[in-house]
Amino acid sequence: MKTQFQFIKLVFTGILAFFIAGNLPAQELDQIKSIVESRHYVFVAQTAQPMRGGTRQLTSGYELRVAGDTITSYLPYFGRAYVAPFDPSEGGIKFTAVKANYQMKQARNGGWNIQIRPADAGDVRQITLSISSKGFASLQVISTNRQDISFYGYIKTIETP
Repeated sequence: MKTQFQFIKLVFTGILAFFIAGNLPAQELDQIKSIVESRHYVFVAQTAQPMRGGTRQLTSGYELRVAGDTITSYLPYFGRAYVAPFDPSEGGIKFTAVKANYQMKQARNGGWNIQIRPADAGDVRQITLSISSKGFASLQVISTNRQDISFYGYIKTIETP
């Protein structure tokens, strides 16, 4: 039963990625490579998929920003939390981490798999970011006091004001 659920989730994720890919302009491989290797980019979240419940379309403004050694997250959270925050305005996955273990590996499909373990981000233990060679990405957040959640979207360069 569990294997069947995982297969259905995998198929649904593939279909979702296909629809997202159809709505975004593909970026050049060299441009994406330089963005990822420079460690100055923004993951823009378009959909969220909690462990329980269905996929949710997100409004603009939710992102994970990687700027050198600084990781800034402004992402929503849907799912089961085992510990409630003291301040209700602190809901979601919001933090700025300057101490993080950042590991990047080349994926088989020409993309990148990035694992970030922030040391100063509250209850976030690990962030896994999978980026395709066209700039589409999926992000998984593993927390200590919450169920895991995944986001789908794309990466772009950090715009300077």
